[in-house]
Amino acid sequence: MLLTAAEEGLVIGDFEIARRVAEAMELIAIVVIAIAVLVALIRAALHGVRNSWDDGFDTFKFSMARGLLIGLDLLIAADIIKTVTLEATLENAAVLGLLVLIRTFLSWTLVLEVEGRWPWQHYLANAARDSSAP
Repeated sequence: MLLTAAEEGLVIGDFEIARRVAEAMELIAIVVIAIAVLVALIRAALHGVRNSWDDGFDTFKFSMARGLLIGLDLLIAADIIKTVTLEATLENAAVLGLLVLIRTFLSWTLVLEVEGRWPWQHYLANAARDSSAP
């Protein structure tokens, strides 16, 4: 027997699709972060053995930061979907704002740790260089 989307629980009016999409995004974020840890460890070990352990550590930091940034972005997107579509209350919006602030701060500190600059400094340096070009 074939079920329609409504019979399977995928009803837009009930926001079941939004809940499932948000849960899937959270799961993908967890998988991305877990894979980033494994890849970072493997790359760091290879660089450490081939070059130096300092190079391995730098490789680890860079690889981990990229995976964490992607994971954090996915988690923020899932939180936005849940708050806007499923639980649109003032309290949940405030919690979302706090989560976004915390995750944004974490993203900025990851960029600072890996690249030695704040995220916006790259754009400022490029703008200054472009404006001084002949």
